[in-house]
Amino acid sequence: MNKSPEKLTDMLVNRLQLLIKQQSLQAGMRLPSERQLASDLQVSRASVREALQKLNSAGIVCTQRGGGTFIRKQITPWSERVIVEPLKALLRDDPEYRLDILEARHALEGGTAWHAALRATAEDKQRLQYCFDAMSELQAGSDASLVAQADARFHLMIAEASHNAVLLQTMRGLFDLLHSSVLQSRQQMFARQDIVEQLCGQHYQLLQAILSGDAAAAKNAANCHLSFVHKTTQQLDEDYARQLRIIRLPDDLPQSPEN
Repeated sequence: MNKSPEKLTDMLVNRLQLLIKQQSLQAGMRLPSERQLASDLQVSRASVREALQKLNSAGIVCTQRGGGTFIRKQITPWSERVIVEPLKALLRDDPEYRLDILEARHALEGGTAWHAALRATAEDKQRLQYCFDAMSELQAGSDASLVAQADARFHLMIAEASHNAVLLQTMRGLFDLLHSSVLQSRQQMFARQDIVEQLCGQHYQLLQAILSGDAAAAKNAANCHLSFVHKTTQQLDEDYARQLRIIRLPDDLPQSPEN
């Protein structure tokens, strides 16, 4: 049975990483050509190119047009060190900080959607469609954590399609927080089928705007989606807090006098 394109790419990514380790390739050293790698790994050059693109997005290699692919110096991302770790502690101690995360997403993702609509390649669009399809299949009756991961992957893929290194690195650094934000929101929203359907429709509008290259529509779709998530989360929080207050009422409250 033939492997799916996604599984083949992941396998090649692992094999290329093993090759880098086995040959002790250091930062600045050049990988063999795509033609040579395709011959050595017995796959097509297109498959090798796809795997190299993933390694490039992950910051492991850098590709220079006409100059080959080189090992990139590995540095702990500033976003993980400066942004993520402190915010993880805040979110752990006070889940209400997820609303701040949603505001940060709002500021970032309008820009990533705008640039993705302008810059997404045919391969980017194919991966975006794949992420959307995988997320849509999990919408109803699925584990909230799996849906959250698929949702986060879709938004991160938009950042990759923006081809803006700063936006991509920031979004990648916030990936764990993005997962937490989406998961906590979904755990509250997932019982409401009407909300789930609205979220799916918003993601569809965002996807179509990017696929059609409409930057303004993509930015607007991203902002409308995150505004909806933010407002809905706040409303559900208020409803939940109100229910808790009712539950905590003492049983021996004075009864109202009968007429």
